[in-house]
Amino acid sequence: MKKRILVTGGAGFIGSHLCERLLNEGNEVICMDNYFTGDKDNVLHLLDNPYFELIRHDVTHPYFVEVDQIYNLACPASPVHYQYNSIKTIKTSVMGAINMLGLAKRINARILQASTSEVYGDPLVHPQKEDYWGNVNPIGIRSCYDEGKRCAESLFVNYHEQNNVDVRIIRIFNTYGPRMNPNDGRVVSNFIVQALKGEDITIFGDGKQTRSFQFVDDLVEGMIRMMNVENFTGPVNIGNPNEFTMLELAEKVIKLTNSESKITYLPLPADDPLQRQPDISLAKEKLNNWEPKVQLNEGLTKTIEYFSALLEK
Repeated sequence: MKKRILVTGGAGFIGSHLCERLLNEGNEVICMDNYFTGDKDNVLHLLDNPYFELIRHDVTHPYFVEVDQIYNLACPASPVHYQYNSIKTIKTSVMGAINMLGLAKRINARILQASTSEVYGDPLVHPQKEDYWGNVNPIGIRSCYDEGKRCAESLFVNYHEQNNVDVRIIRIFNTYGPRMNPNDGRVVSNFIVQALKGEDITIFGDGKQTRSFQFVDDLVEGMIRMMNVENFTGPVNIGNPNEFTMLELAEKVIKLTNSESKITYLPLPADDPLQRQPDISLAKEKLNNWEPKVQLNEGLTKTIEYFSALLEK
């Protein structure tokens, strides 16, 4: 059955893949973005579809529309962008959640919040399960993003309990793939762009800190399953539990790009987590055995192809 679906942050890296998938499944999609980190180029190929609508709007202001479902993705997600205007980042998470929850309440729509593994901070528990409360510095350099997302989760839970809004919360772990912003300072895009340009690959710290990298298609699959499951609000971790050090990632990128790049080291930024790995047993249990299908070599190859074409433009 065709649904009308609003995606905030829909012209962003993840949002554009979600819009595309929802259209391919026969839905009508309204894509909302203010283009702070989103890019019209990410959704240009969808504009010919009569069931796709692109709206320039900032989620910190109320918006009125009749839809069946809302995916709330609007928020800059890389440190370079969310620290650029930290007050705006908190406003986007908090006011955006309030505005979209208010809309969902008025029109009786189901709403999904794209939260983040950053709610776990620099975790003292490994791997991270959903019942872990996190280790976040509330006044640190990353707190505008971490605490904004934590507050958004709290708002979702309270709107559900107080106003019976039909909510879903997912916690997204490091995700990569085509349409990442080449200047967003995230490790996968940084390494690939540096390798393709033959520049030194910069690792912060000693390179032994770990991340778990999830290909964007796996995330979109998890989001759609979460939105359409009954009687489960979350939060639920959506990520790839295979863990790699920054050094391993850099070496893989150099190999896959046939680059001459050398690895250099810079100091680790403040509050940068040393370990991040999702426990996805809850997602497997609740989301029809969801688990990541695309492993790092395959996903990196697709992402490298995207950036190669982008740099040639």
